[in-house]
Amino acid sequence: MTQTEAPNRARFHAMIEGTQEDWSIIAGHSIELFQGLPDRLLAHLRLLGGDFGGFAVDRLTHSLQTATRAYRANRDDEYVFCSLVHDIGDTLGPANHADVAAAVVKPFVSEQNHWMVEKHAIFQGYYFFHFLGLDRDAREKYREHEWFDYTAEFCEEYDQAAFDPGYETLPLEHFEPLVRSQLATARRSLYSGTDS
Repeated sequence: MTQTEAPNRARFHAMIEGTQEDWSIIAGHSIELFQGLPDRLLAHLRLLGGDFGGFAVDRLTHSLQTATRAYRANRDDEYVFCSLVHDIGDTLGPANHADVAAAVVKPFVSEQNHWMVEKHAIFQGYYFFHFLGLDRDAREKYREHEWFDYTAEFCEEYDQAAFDPGYETLPLEHFEPLVRSQLATARRSLYSGTDS
């Protein structure tokens, strides 16, 4: 049996040839792909383990510690989720990790939390850019933005403080139900007509 004759695959070779039947098959597979997202995200977080990048803790511990700090401060579930995954782009986008993380969370979080994840790298730069010959005040270009203080607080209270090997950090398993819950429904998606 050739690939085009497979019973659960579209028959077209170019999208212009697609039929309703083809797209119904593809839509069914898309649901399966969507349902597997929490497992893939958790697996990708685990990839950060053992990667210290010169820091006192590895990238997974930093992510877990950021989320633990937010959790213990009684931040809401969506905020804790963003705290957990804010650096998930480190491995695939070392030159733009915040953009990668923001793209991952965008369908599932508020615009405010999406903006926080997207801009956290430049806000975090306040704590170290000057040691690299960069402008630590680069975040000031967003000073008048309504979520400036919100993002600055995230970096000050949770992100920049989360490199402590002695801090009692919750394990990834603690956050797994939260990840599954946050990824259960996309609020904004091109494919559901709710992208904004």
